[in-house]
Amino acid sequence: MPYNRFFQHNKAWVAQKLQADPAYFEHLATGQSPEFLYIGCSDSRVTAEELMGANPGEIFVHRNVANLVVSTDNNLNAVVQYAVEYLHVKHIIVCGHYECGGIKAALHPQDMGQLNSWLQTLRDVYRLHRNELDAIAEDKKRFDRLVEINVMEQCINIIKIDHVQHAWYETGYPKVHGWVFDIHTGLIKDLELNMEQIFSEVRSIYDINQ
Repeated sequence: MPYNRFFQHNKAWVAQKLQADPAYFEHLATGQSPEFLYIGCSDSRVTAEELMGANPGEIFVHRNVANLVVSTDNNLNAVVQYAVEYLHVKHIIVCGHYECGGIKAALHPQDMGQLNSWLQTLRDVYRLHRNELDAIAEDKKRFDRLVEINVMEQCINIIKIDHVQHAWYETGYPKVHGWVFDIHTGLIKDLELNMEQIFSEVRSIYDINQ
């Protein structure tokens, strides 16, 4: 595919937006006030705005390999703090996806060089839930279940973050949600996690506002 096609597509997109609203980019330049922070996988097939049908300015996005929330990741922590303290997002969405390469690497460990330290968090998720996962005989079902469990664990990691807890106690927000994108159908699956209940169960360990 030719590299220059992106510039052609960009010009066509600009023309389309201006035809619908001549002041579109003037409004876009005034600032952002998204209500949603989306934390997803870097996989090129899983683009947040497109799969959600969202427009520029509606979603604050952070993506990394296997949609992990790692406590020592300064990039992730900066994104969460900015989203919560300055943008005052109402919702944080952690979105995984089936057929995730990071999940596959956790299920079939091998030396992956620089990726080893990053995938350790994901392998820890596998270790914590190994009894349930190893009891699933079919490889694909085990793979899919780890995708879902990983999303749940990363949602828990979100509610451990101090910026999130402070905002939660002060305003009741952000709400934390776990999703999985089904790459076979294009549909989003809401895992319907009760994060308030989950937090109450681990509060004595992670609550910094006690």
